[in-house]
Amino acid sequence: MTVFSPYHRQQLVATSLSRREFLWRSGGGLGGIALATMLGEQPGSASELAQGSVKILHHPPKARRVIQLFMAGAASHVDLFDFKPELIKQDGKPSDFGEKVETFQDGLGPWMKPVWEFKPHGKTGKMLGQVVSDLGNVVDEIAFVHNMQGKTGIHSQATYLQATGFQLPGFPGMGSWISYGLGSLNQNLPTYVVLPDHRGLASNGAKNWDSAFLPGNHSGTAIYPGRETPITDLFPDRRGAFINPQSEKMSRSVLARLNQQHGATRTEDNRLEARIKSYELAASMQVAAPEALDISKEPDHILELYGIARTPPTWPKEINAPEEADYFGRKCLTARRLIERGVRFVQIWSGNDNGFPRRNWDSHEDIRRDHGPLATGMAKATSGLIRDLKQRGLLEDTIVLWTTEFGRMPSSQGGKGRDHNPHCFTNWLCGGGIKGGAVHGESDLWGYKPLDRNNPTLVYDIHATILHLLGIDHEKLTFRSNGVDRRLTDVHGEVLNPLLG
Repeated sequence: MTVFSPYHRQQLVATSLSRREFLWRSGGGLGGIALATMLGEQPGSASELAQGSVKILHHPPKARRVIQLFMAGAASHVDLFDFKPELIKQDGKPSDFGEKVETFQDGLGPWMKPVWEFKPHGKTGKMLGQVVSDLGNVVDEIAFVHNMQGKTGIHSQATYLQATGFQLPGFPGMGSWISYGLGSLNQNLPTYVVLPDHRGLASNGAKNWDSAFLPGNHSGTAIYPGRETPITDLFPDRRGAFINPQSEKMSRSVLARLNQQHGATRTEDNRLEARIKSYELAASMQVAAPEALDISKEPDHILELYGIARTPPTWPKEINAPEEADYFGRKCLTARRLIERGVRFVQIWSGNDNGFPRRNWDSHEDIRRDHGPLATGMAKATSGLIRDLKQRGLLEDTIVLWTTEFGRMPSSQGGKGRDHNPHCFTNWLCGGGIKGGAVHGESDLWGYKPLDRNNPTLVYDIHATILHLLGIDHEKLTFRSNGVDRRLTDVHGEVLNPLLG
């Protein structure tokens, strides 16, 4: 079996006889199912090229998978993770930032102390807000970054930035880049899975996990654990009972011939290839996905670890912590089951773009009301996830990333809420080569801006660090689009070496 170097793999894709044309001429349709079987998963093989992955490792990896937890709406760092004693001392006094401050909704009321008491946890004594105290069980596994800085206080743009590295639509998310760079670890499930909030989508919706200019098969596959149909259109509609195996086989045969004819005349357009690839994957998922998503056989002690009830709760009129733990816990447990079965990247969302009282983290009116149930449920489920990964030996090569689009102001808004703060917020990471117990960067006295304003941590640095742990040099993972060699980190990004174990 010929194994191509990274350079020759790129050259093969760029030749006039494209990989699509090669596969069509080989009579295999997309990916040439039989051909792919013969070629197997050898690096540089035509089956890899058919999937549109480069599978290049620039150095030995410490991690193989990523689980990203995205708190949509902007979680308050000063109430959860970034303890600021000065806010307690100055609580209720007029806020004075020493400079002109522009906020999203003029949230420049008096200084407001943390809504919940902070206490030390773990051997490191890390201070955590009481509402996320369940993370105290695993805090020594976590590395915190307290000097994150964004570029905008607009939810949609800020969410794009954290998800894709760009503020505008049309760019692939981190999961798509990792799928493109490393390929799949399994044949029967997607490489990149998204578990949206059960109440709806966050800002930008599915564009946050679209593959954009990368081959279409690197888009995230949305799954809703707990729903009657977790994956849309995976199985035939109930109204199609008249379809029998023979007619189905004949229909597929006709479609295969039509697709082959269509694709042979459009060798440089990968959309049909991606569509067929998704159908091939869907056929495999009809068997693999139901098993992977079925948590009913998990023992009681595992369900309890994640905060999951044996009987799913009904949606409450008012959001509350036990139900939120159950909903978020089901996504976290599903994530563990998916990565066990070879899914490379799982993205879990908390918070949607609509609803009142708040069903997201955008707590302009009342931090305690909005953050309380969300944070308590998130902490319970996430703590269970980390402990479960560790006891199964999965944490050592699985990165867990917690993020949000920006932070919230240390001053109050309307007495109980906080306005947007793009200037400073918190991320944290654990597992997969991350040094547990580490802290990188500090915020200032108020948690308003990074203490060292000349050296904030940006999303590019987080992305560069994750790619590094996966064995990828972020400057070398590129894809040419519209005459530009695009990359996840644009022209920025430095690996956060102090966080590496």
